[in-house]
Amino acid sequence: MRDIFPMREIVFDTETTGLEFEADRLIEIGGIELWNHIPTGRSFHRFIRPADRKVHPEALAVHGISDEMLVDKPLFADLVDEILEFFGDARLIAHNASFDIRFLNAELARLGRPPIVMDNVVDTLQMARRKFPMAPATLDALCSRFQIDTTKRDKHGALVDSELLAQVYIELIGGRQAALGLVSADEGGRGSEEGGGGYRVRPRPAPLAPRLSEEEEARHRAFVGGLGPDALWLSYLEPAAEAPAE
Repeated sequence: MRDIFPMREIVFDTETTGLEFEADRLIEIGGIELWNHIPTGRSFHRFIRPADRKVHPEALAVHGISDEMLVDKPLFADLVDEILEFFGDARLIAHNASFDIRFLNAELARLGRPPIVMDNVVDTLQMARRKFPMAPATLDALCSRFQIDTTKRDKHGALVDSELLAQVYIELIGGRQAALGLVSADEGGRGSEEGGGGYRVRPRPAPLAPRLSEEEEARHRAFVGGLGPDALWLSYLEPAAEAPAE
């Protein structure tokens, strides 16, 4: 019954120094806001300096975020309120969600903050495995299946992966028609909380053919014309086309 009411969702992703949530640390978080499965254009993206952990070489090969890139970035403790405010009470969407939630909860536990509960988290990896049994279910494989453009992504990144996952999630719940055919508002970059951007509804390439016949439109004009010069309907009528000069 929840889906019939206005619903806020956050599609998010994280990058880390390694794979061990008890020892490794978050170094990047990004998220995309959806309302009723439609991206609003609001997003969140921050790099995080790990307090006492170096980036593992294997992780560096995946996301390309080096220790040097994080030297001047804020600690998780400096960003925690900003992150939790962006999440709010939204439903959280992530791919292999248990990985991201474990890292987030480990960071929250270090600060004595309550954990994020899995009751309000949707795992698109599990959705994909149920929908396509035995098929590859990585984010790359799902982008390929749904013909989602990944050419702007050379390495894993929290925000770009969130943008791709938002499109995958929309496909998994019923396809782009259900989300009004969404495309990036800025084909040259990504939206952010600070810089705007995000998503918009794709305009129709050609207007629909009129539903009224010429005869029906003429009868309607005649009817409106009889309502007097102050009729409200007159403001909705386009001027009649003039007949071509002979």
